[in-house]
Order: sequence, then C-alpha cells, then structure tokens
Amino acid sequence: MASEDTIRDRAAVDWALFVARAVVGVIFMAHGAQKLFGAFGGPGLSAVVQMMGPLGYLVTVGEFFGGLGLVFGFLSRFSAASIIVIMLGAVAMVHAKFGFFMNWAGNQAGEGFEYHLLAIAALLPIVIVGPGRFAVGRLLRLPKVAGKEKLAAVLE
Repeated sequence: MASEDTIRDRAAVDWALFVARAVVGVIFMAHGAQKLFGAFGGPGLSAVVQMMGPLGYLVTVGEFFGGLGLVFGFLSRFSAASIIVIMLGAVAMVHAKFGFFMNWAGNQAGEGFEYHLLAIAALLPIVIVGPGRFAVGRLLRLPKVAGKEKLAAVLE
C-alpha cells in the first residue's frame, strides 16, 4: 500500500519530468528549426548538410523531432537518448578542443562544452525514469508489456 508521502512524491516527480521535457524540448525544437527550416536566423538544412555532410540530416532531424517528442511526451526516452548522442557527438567532434566554458567573453576560437553537459544532465532522468504521467504517449493505444498494463519502455 502506498503511503501519502509516496503519492505526493510521485506527483512531484511527474511535474519535474514534465518541466524538464518541456524546457529541453522547446530548446532543441528551436535549434532543430534553425537547422531544418532556417528559422530564428539559422542556416537551413542545405547549409547544415554542406557543413556536416550526411550526418547533418541526422543531427537536424534528431534535434527538431527529438525536441518535439519531448514536448509532447511521445517516444520521450528515444528522443532524449537521441539528443544525448547528438550532444556527445558535438562535444567529441567540435567543442572539446575549446575547453569546458562557453565563449562568453569572445576571447577563444570557439565554444566549450558546458552547455552540452547541462543538456545531457537534464535528459538523463527522462531516459532513466521515462516521461512521467503528463505525456501524450500514455493516452495512445500503444503496445503494452505482456502481463502488465505498462507501455514498452522504448515507446514511453
């Protein structure tokens, strides 16, 4: 039997996951929109692919649709894991050589990787725990785990 504290704490976890999903999702949708559509002063898809090669398609789609999935709570674990992989790739391929800190003062050649670590830290709880109660995926008729009324983890 669940205690009152357990029920209250679960509600707090659900709200915390929702806030994390919404904030990180909107940020990555905006970054993805810059790359995909050229929105918000972004380069657009052709420029991203020209700069990154075919990998630019995966990064662009992962950021935009991963952010969208996080905002709505559909395929949240997959979306969060995809963005984590993108952030790790960005650190390894571009940002590690500039050190930890962002280039706030404009005195280094590029941006460090502190933002990327922050994004990964915000996304890890979603990968581990799932999207929480406030997720569109919970309302859809998706395959359930046999013998349980719980969604398969990959569909959360």
